[in-house]
Amino acid sequence: DDQDSLIAGILRVIEKESEVLVDWRPLDESLDTSNILCAGKDSSSVVEWTQTPKEKCSRGADRPSSYEAEWDMVTTVSFKKKPHSNGDATSHANGESKWSFLFSLTDLKSIKQNKEGMGWSYLVFCLKDDVKLPALHFHHGDSKLLIKCLEKHVVLNESPHDERVLLVKTQKSLSQSFENLFDEPSYGLLQVNFCVFRVITQKWKKDPYVVTMGRFSKVTNYIFDSFRSSDPSNQRRPPSEMADFLNDTIPGLKINQQEEPGFEVITRIDLGKQPEVSRREPVSTEEWAKNMDSEGRILDVDYIKRLIFKGGLCHTLRKEAWKFLLGYFPWNSTREERANLQKRKTDEYFRMKLQWKSVSEEQEKRNSRLRDYRSLIEKDVNRTDRTNKFYEGEDNPGLILLHDILMTYCMYDFDLGYVQGMSDLLSPVLYVMENEVDAFWCFVSYMDQMHQNFEEQMQGMKTQLIQLSTLLRLLDSGFCSYLESQDSGYLYFCFRWLLIRFKREFSFQDILRLWEVMWTELPCQNFHLLLCCAILESEKQQIMDKHYGFNEILKHINELSMKIDVEYILCKAEAISMQMMNCKELPQAVSEILGIETSSVTPDSDTGEDESGAELGCPTLYQNISTPVIAANGTRDGAQQMSERQSLAPA
Repeated sequence: DDQDSLIAGILRVIEKESEVLVDWRPLDESLDTSNILCAGKDSSSVVEWTQTPKEKCSRGADRPSSYEAEWDMVTTVSFKKKPHSNGDATSHANGESKWSFLFSLTDLKSIKQNKEGMGWSYLVFCLKDDVKLPALHFHHGDSKLLIKCLEKHVVLNESPHDERVLLVKTQKSLSQSFENLFDEPSYGLLQVNFCVFRVITQKWKKDPYVVTMGRFSKVTNYIFDSFRSSDPSNQRRPPSEMADFLNDTIPGLKINQQEEPGFEVITRIDLGKQPEVSRREPVSTEEWAKNMDSEGRILDVDYIKRLIFKGGLCHTLRKEAWKFLLGYFPWNSTREERANLQKRKTDEYFRMKLQWKSVSEEQEKRNSRLRDYRSLIEKDVNRTDRTNKFYEGEDNPGLILLHDILMTYCMYDFDLGYVQGMSDLLSPVLYVMENEVDAFWCFVSYMDQMHQNFEEQMQGMKTQLIQLSTLLRLLDSGFCSYLESQDSGYLYFCFRWLLIRFKREFSFQDILRLWEVMWTELPCQNFHLLLCCAILESEKQQIMDKHYGFNEILKHINELSMKIDVEYILCKAEAISMQMMNCKELPQAVSEILGIETSSVTPDSDTGEDESGAELGCPTLYQNISTPVIAANGTRDGAQQMSERQSLAPA
């Protein structure tokens, strides 16, 4: 008889540590909903969060659904471990009903759905030991929301034998699972006729694009939670817990380098005043042509790079110049050599493209990695820069090219394959090249630079965050100390900047300018880290004057998106680089980050020589270009400033 009964209940998807649990319990007025089951550190047990009588009294009736604020509970609960058997439908947490069940997603084998249009929607979970759990009925069709929620944690593919069955193929790779770091969450309570479906997860409101890699998504969960309530008392987490939390998120990330062996202790150093820096007009086609011989060789590579660094490129030049900047074309090549190179690369590209184009549907059914790559690419392509005319509208040729290039890259580097975020790096390149083959090989060169950002261990991201902290501490140790006092010393809010090179922070046209300047590799190594410093230094005053805390800092930095003046930030970052290069007492750690040779200059040097960037062995940049310049505010500099710039004719 019980099997024919419909029992109202609560279904929860609970994220805890590295495990995700699905928990269903009957909806009973006598049920104490303040008790929550969450995964323990080992998969063979769960932790039941129970309140002491005193705590129950103190919380009172104003918090009837405690599990909606799970982080708030951390300081007001005691812990009790109890064994359980995953997927045991007859086991139950509180003895309320034999129909209660709880299982880990790692034990889930498949999900069976009802046929569309055939009565109430329902789901049946089948576990790996072939245990089938009781059917869950959703009388208003809300089962699709649950499926979407589960797809954030596992890959679901339709069974080739039964379209109603979704097979759980593989656990999502952490490095390929992204979560949007900053959008506001929406917490839903879905009321249905005979059951209540409550999911502790988030839905995206503004930008569905995901930007933060897997392990860092644990930070996302906290950030979402912190924005949920307007009550500041509910938005704070114990600082000690926050430190452990972030350290666990990215293993090996140690920002406080003064405690790490092998790192230099950076004491307060007077860097002096930042010099005034101006920008010039973009490099014109005439300037480019004048620096090329009759066979098409670039006459003075350093000179043309300095021009690009100081002003960028006019748009008509980008299609040609970007191929040099990204390393697709050798700087010393002739036109004929480049034409032959393009011919060879075209053949190579289409051979790789044919590899995935020729895979039949039957073959793809047996290749889960290729299916997963294709699924992610199709999802991302449909939401990449769709407001840009090059990609807007349905059946846009630009979208097809974007898709095909990313699929072909999976053949080029199958170990990495496709990771969400890579479409953001390709989009501007394809927009400029307007050619599938050229865009592919330029993208390959760009990915050679960015590869570590997308790898499983996130070594590139760890290194950059540590290096950024080192630079910022030298630039303004007081600001660093303030950030640390607000649990923000890990600079997690710069993660998106570094991951996709500011792609989401500037307008599309500004990104074209910013990237081509960075690709010159002037005036030093890791100039993009100085751009981060420039942005943070520009916002320092407001953050400190208004006493922003953890949440306010995060919100403020996020809201800078599309509001940053690219020319101003380029000027400021260049000024910071000059400021550091001119410092005789530059710490060794900083010199290594910026690639500055300091062997000839020691802290005790008494030579009295000019403390210029050239003295430190960095690329010479600041004494050459005689063309009219444009300041950060867009105004032309006077004739006096122009005359101060020494002309450097091409060799």
